[in-house]
Formats: sequence, C-alpha cells, structure tokens
Amino acid sequence: QVHVMESGGGSAQPGGSLRLSCAVSGRIFSINNIQWYRQAPGKQRELVASWHSGGGTNYAPFVKGRFTISRDSAKNTVYLEMNGLEPEDTAAYHCVADLLVNQSMGGRTRRTYGGQGTQVTVSS
Repeated sequence: QVHVMESGGGSAQPGGSLRLSCAVSGRIFSINNIQWYRQAPGKQRELVASWHSGGGTNYAPFVKGRFTISRDSAKNTVYLEMNGLEPEDTAAYHCVADLLVNQSMGGRTRRTYGGQGTQVTVSS
C-alpha cells in the first residue's frame, strides 16, 4: 500500500504564509517527482510547482518568487512554502506523486498517486 497525504492548509491574510506538506508512505522504493496542483471553485486545475528527483524544481509564473518547493528525504515529504499569499491563491491544493513502488511479489513498478487535498483560503 502507498499513501499520499497533504496537510498544512488553512486560512491566511493577504501577504501571509502557509506551508503545505505532501507526505508519502508505504512500499516506496523511490520518488521520481511530486507536483502540487490547485483548483479554485469554477476554475480549471492548474499546476503550481513540481519537484524532481534530480533536484530540479519548476514553478508556475503566478507563484514564482513567492512559493518554494522542497523535499525532506528523511521523511519522504515534499513541502510547498507559500509566502506573499494573495486572495487569488485561494484554492484546494493537492499533490501528485510519481513513484517507484515495491511490488508484493517482487520487483518494482512506476505508479502515480494523489492525495485528498488541503484547502487554502486567503482573505482579509
């Protein structure tokens, strides 16, 4: 079994900060990449940031310079540090993990897992 769980959402004032966590657990051999997405009511889902096993990171233009994605390898957790929050950042955020997982009968396979999401609300 593999589990992906987001946490850290909540309410913040404009200009405030929040740190989201994406924790991966279970029969994991390695993490290839993790992506953070968000979806606001009535809007399409959009990619916010991504972390890659080679250490590379990518950001959507609308969060560049405000958000930072990083990984704690000891905890198999990827963080999304969000600073300078704006009301437009209000959305449900969720992560998608591209993993190499150990199979019960031996061997490994590449799979993608998503979490339930965490709500971020920015308002004064």
